[in-house]
Amino acid sequence: MQRILIIGASSAIAEATAREFARRGARLFLVARDPERLEAICADLRLRGATADGHVLDANDIPGHGAMLDAAWASLGTVDVALIAHGTLPDQAACSASVQLSLREFATNGTSVIALCAALAQRLQAPATLAVISSVAGDRGRASNYLYGSAKSAVSAFTSGLRQALNGSGVNVLTIKPGFVDTPMTAAFKKGALWATPAQVAAGIVRAVEKRRAVAYLPWFWWGIMRVITHIPEFVFRRIKL
Repeated sequence: MQRILIIGASSAIAEATAREFARRGARLFLVARDPERLEAICADLRLRGATADGHVLDANDIPGHGAMLDAAWASLGTVDVALIAHGTLPDQAACSASVQLSLREFATNGTSVIALCAALAQRLQAPATLAVISSVAGDRGRASNYLYGSAKSAVSAFTSGLRQALNGSGVNVLTIKPGFVDTPMTAAFKKGALWATPAQVAAGIVRAVEKRRAVAYLPWFWWGIMRVITHIPEFVFRRIKL
């Protein structure tokens, strides 16, 4: 029985991933900031036959991370997989107009994630996996979402360095880079062929954890798309509307 910690468990991707792990007989400890939503997800997983405990925490409450992790280890005994899945999709125009909002959104999508990674790296033991949801948006800053992209870029760089630092320890660090995902957070966006469902991304996350991959673009074709985008010369890229 795998013991799974999911932080940001109320996100669509995290909830779908919890169901994937539950289907495999895992024991879960879920963390989210909305107590009612958290209990509803735990109740659903229990109806599916899983063992699921919850803990209420806003990930930006960095001093509260330690108590949350203490509770997770007390509940599970140890953690085989820790998935960090919380985040927001800020409005770039609003961020451009407000330094305060920019810093708050960067803290949610970047700083709080890095703080959790650092704390978990001190606790996880082989052969555990630390899985962290970043984004393809972190591969190159784009005018449409560069605040969000810069936070995800920081997460990707941090997990890359942490993966190298933990090499040989038996703890795997997995950086997850989804593309467009049809979730409540992206409800206002026009959908197309490149969009995936939370269930599709969740299945990819579980496969990547099982195969102990370093980086997972989800769906897989985003690897090729981002290779093209990252290799566009800057003098051309800055003239493109993306």
